[in-house]
Amino acid sequence: MPAYIDTHCHLDAAEFGTEMPAVRARAARAGVGMCVIPAVAPFNFDTVRDLAHRQGDAYALGIHPLCTGQASEADLQTLADALQARHDDPRLVAVGEIGLDFFVAGLDPEKQAHFFHTQLQLARQHELPVVIHVRRSVDQVLKHLRQVGGPDGRWRGIAHAFNGSEQQARACIALGLKLGFGGAVTFERALRLRRLAGTLPLESIVLETDAPDIPPHWLYRTQSERDSGRAQGRNEPAELPRIAGVMAALRDIEPEALALATTRNALDALPRLQTLTRG
Repeated sequence: MPAYIDTHCHLDAAEFGTEMPAVRARAARAGVGMCVIPAVAPFNFDTVRDLAHRQGDAYALGIHPLCTGQASEADLQTLADALQARHDDPRLVAVGEIGLDFFVAGLDPEKQAHFFHTQLQLARQHELPVVIHVRRSVDQVLKHLRQVGGPDGRWRGIAHAFNGSEQQARACIALGLKLGFGGAVTFERALRLRRLAGTLPLESIVLETDAPDIPPHWLYRTQSERDSGRAQGRNEPAELPRIAGVMAALRDIEPEALALATTRNALDALPRLQTLTRG
């Protein structure tokens, strides 16, 4: 059985609750050998770290753009202190989830930009990769990456749940980022995304679930189905191999080849995973 890395999985989410150990065990049986658990704000910094250590996974620390509305300068200092305190923790693999979101209404774009820019600077200071939220914001994300990037402008990390244009995809790749693909590629109507998943350089792609969110089509419930009482399907990392099967078909390669390539890409994007996955 090929080994997979779920590069973005919110195992601490309330949707999992007491089932979380069973969820992680199902993922292991399905061949998911490593999950990267990103924080979203200081309230769950300790939670994601403890989960990663208890389960043999990895974690990232950051302030999510959707959390910036309630965030303060003190939260940025808390992040800076946490990154300093955990600097030598091999399971801390990135600064994330950070970024910009121009889809959700009511968020202050200037405040988002300040938090994103500052967190990029912290990532550079601590020599850590970044896990970036890029919903309808790729061009602005690229602008900040170039501003903070320094002389060579290169980054390690992942543009999570990528859904931009081919031009934007290639700009992210040119800066050194890998692109995260997950359940959204399983929908036949996602024509542009499926075309990107099938044609971008294989070395630029990593796999993710964003569990419990972004369910693949076999778990998704339409609004009418939800109105009739059917619950929305809950995504979990055990779905990753089946999602990978769809990706492999789009690329006309064997799932084993996709698993090997995307694992290699994840190790390149988040180098501390190399030590965690040896043996």
